[in-house]
Amino acid sequence: MDLLTDAGRGRTGSAAQPGDAGLVHEALFYRDADDYAFGIARFLQEGFELSEPALVAVPDSHVEVLRSAMDPDCAGIQFVDMAEAGRNPGRIIPAVLYAFTQTHPQRRVRIVGEPIWPERSAAEYRAALQHEALINIALADQRATILCPYDCHGLDTTALAQARQTHPVLLEGSQRTLSADYRDPRAVADESLRWLPDPPEWWGDMLVFSSGHDLPGIRQFVEDRALRAGLRADRVIDLCLAVNEVATNTLVHTHAAGVLSLWQDPETDGLICEISDSGQLHDRLIGRIPPAPTEPHGRGLILVNELCDLVEIPTGEIGTGTTVRLHMRLR
Repeated sequence: MDLLTDAGRGRTGSAAQPGDAGLVHEALFYRDADDYAFGIARFLQEGFELSEPALVAVPDSHVEVLRSAMDPDCAGIQFVDMAEAGRNPGRIIPAVLYAFTQTHPQRRVRIVGEPIWPERSAAEYRAALQHEALINIALADQRATILCPYDCHGLDTTALAQARQTHPVLLEGSQRTLSADYRDPRAVADESLRWLPDPPEWWGDMLVFSSGHDLPGIRQFVEDRALRAGLRADRVIDLCLAVNEVATNTLVHTHAAGVLSLWQDPETDGLICEISDSGQLHDRLIGRIPPAPTEPHGRGLILVNELCDLVEIPTGEIGTGTTVRLHMRLR
């Protein structure tokens, strides 16, 4: 069965097949809808010929473009709306990529993952860039080939240059090459979120907490202000639970006070809740890889990533403390 329609045939060139061990992480640079559809369909066709389970995680608006380039009878490809599942880039590794590899533990898998597109906000882009770098560490030992499409016309030159830094392999047209610009993923991940933009001069509402007895008051503090800001009631519950998890981490791991700040961001029409403390967070993969079922700890930040629309943890404060910034969309 050929995944390419007749319109896609005639364009030649085949990417070299990866070995069976470890991660292959590729960037596809495309120039238009046809280029996008052909490059991805060819990638999936190669996987079909190798009997590799396939996942396509792209914004839902792009799915029809792909379906038009595939044989209508093709089966076995799982589709995920990345605009929903990956609206917080921090959840893509645990909930999308790692979850799919664990569904097929004895087989090599093939994944199309599109975490970066032109409509991403600046904050989302920073987190998505960090995500792309961390893939190379978090999934290094997974038998997976991951293709990440990049829009050459819609994205700026900085985003395209950084894609070359986070992907060891590059695909452009029929050419598959090693990236001469690929960099240490830990360095790129740290640089992408070295610092956060300053809060507004008026910081909104603030609360200092120092013991477990303060947790009910923290939840009430967040609930009152989130409802007043217009956050939907079910999302208020999610935000309160996420804040409770982060504040609990502060109390458990620092044995000192933390500061909770909450304000509205007029540029994104979002609600931001920030928790700062004196703790140290050295492992960039915390919240990215689910712990073993027998492990009693390590699920807090995974839950926080799942609940929030965006989670930012800057790296520039290593040695001076930790800040966790939680974003919730009001609309």
